[in-house]
Amino acid sequence: MVRSFKRLRAALATFLLAAALILFLLFPARYAASVSDGAALWAVSVLPATLPLLFLTALFTERRLFRSFAAALSPVAEKVFRVSGAGGCCALLSALSGYPVGARAVLDLYRRGSLGEEELLRVAALSTTTGPAFLVGAVGAGMLRAPALGWLLYLSHLAGVYAVCFFLRFGKAAVRRPPPAAAHTPLPEAISSSVLSVLFVGGAIALFSAFGQMLADACAFLHVPAALADVLRGLLEMTTGCALFAERVSAGSLALSCLFVTFGGVCVLVQQIAFLKDTPIKIASFLLVKLAQGCVAAAVCFALASAIL
Repeated sequence: MVRSFKRLRAALATFLLAAALILFLLFPARYAASVSDGAALWAVSVLPATLPLLFLTALFTERRLFRSFAAALSPVAEKVFRVSGAGGCCALLSALSGYPVGARAVLDLYRRGSLGEEELLRVAALSTTTGPAFLVGAVGAGMLRAPALGWLLYLSHLAGVYAVCFFLRFGKAAVRRPPPAAAHTPLPEAISSSVLSVLFVGGAIALFSAFGQMLADACAFLHVPAALADVLRGLLEMTTGCALFAERVSAGSLALSCLFVTFGGVCVLVQQIAFLKDTPIKIASFLLVKLAQGCVAAAVCFALASAIL
């Protein structure tokens, strides 16, 4: 059964790759324009905000002030989520900054020995969130023309993330020693690693912009119902999904937007996995947790939106 599933997964991946390649070869101008649009979005909106955050968090997590925050947060983080104070600080940074700062911070702290293997999945689940700049600013004020709905999405998003992480604390405890602490990161290395990280983010956004257009074209060719096509595009790239469902505001559309953002969409998941793959975290377990968080966040959002709309 397991072998058959792996063969099916490999065949599906091969088919999708071949289909994408054929589409790009047949319509290079159309999809090259989508790549250009994604790159422009990254250069104008993502790069100016994300690069400084990646750089500053890389240095801040080494400072004595960060260790003081971690020590102060440790009792609460340990009691509620069974993570260290460093893990709690990582979650706080993510909630304020957004994707992919939290995933990068998890990797940095693990390499320095501040996070143990036993807590890594819980810390990663806590620290892979979006921030208020996206949900309140871009989605609420920009797409929905209603910042209050952006706050509703943001609070529902965090509720889904933290609720699932609370129940993860009851999992099997297998205490392992953290890896040896690494030396402090030199300033040039911090700049270099931050630039490479944000370039990877830009590449992912540009590529998935084209993939999203390919998916839209395929759905139109196959006469897939518009609502289903929009859901598929949202699961591929969350910003596109939020924009599509912002055109018709309802409790259901807000809940779906919350699902896209909390799960992350394939584009954001690829960015997070790029950092987390260098830790002992099992990626399959991480994906299941993110899906559970997305479903809980969507349910919370639907209940709150139904009460106020």
